[in-house]
Amino acid sequence: MKVGFIGLGNMATAMIGGMLAKGMVKPEEVIGSSKTDDTMQKVKERFNIATVPDNRTVAEAADILILAVKPLLFPKVIAEIRDSVRAKTLIVSIAAGRSLSYLKEAFGRPELKIVRCMPNTPALVSEGCTGICGGEEVPPEDLERIAGLMGAFGRAGIVPERLMDAVVGVSGSAPAYVFLFIEALADGAVAAGMPRKQAYEFAAQTVLGSARMVLETGQHPGELKDMVCSPGGTTIEAVKVLEERGFRGAVMDAVEACVEKSKRM
Repeated sequence: MKVGFIGLGNMATAMIGGMLAKGMVKPEEVIGSSKTDDTMQKVKERFNIATVPDNRTVAEAADILILAVKPLLFPKVIAEIRDSVRAKTLIVSIAAGRSLSYLKEAFGRPELKIVRCMPNTPALVSEGCTGICGGEEVPPEDLERIAGLMGAFGRAGIVPERLMDAVVGVSGSAPAYVFLFIEALADGAVAAGMPRKQAYEFAAQTVLGSARMVLETGQHPGELKDMVCSPGGTTIEAVKVLEERGFRGAVMDAVEACVEKSKRM
């Protein structure tokens, strides 16, 4: 199996690194293209994979072809490679706002199997979360194969395409909300006298540990919250302030705004 990447930016290299580290593919089974010689050389040296300047070469070689370029570049890239992609190749897009119907129309080849994925930036540290959907022409075993590859750098789940905008809101864009929360937690600790570097470490580790508790215990987040809130204690006092300031409502509104923007793209 040959996996091809058109685009070798941060997300592509995170994906390549995860797939290689988990043994999903071997270096000789990966090929990628980039517009710049510097990027090609760095990626080649880092992963020992084949890199080329021509997108068509990657499209011709790949059994799984991952389009890892910015959405604005899709019309140009697809026009360049549409005649080079083999009929049996599985095409994977990781671009936000590019629907399956858009991709099918852009390629203009109804026999092609196209999968849409939405990873997020924690993939850079092998803690990504990726939503996956495919068209009717994509058999379940191919979707599972892509889910396996995407799971090499975090968690991956198959969803109907109608939920892909929700995926953008709850995971694709959500690291930015979490970073804001970590920064705000740290600012509060700094205001209380803690050195900033240490405040960031305490805040980030707390978010990381809390997330792992949700994933690994299977308990409801509200139940875990109640475990921390002792009667008459410090935590319930802080939770009261957050509720008074509309914390949960603000987060829900932010996700809704993100989802609506994704639908308009």
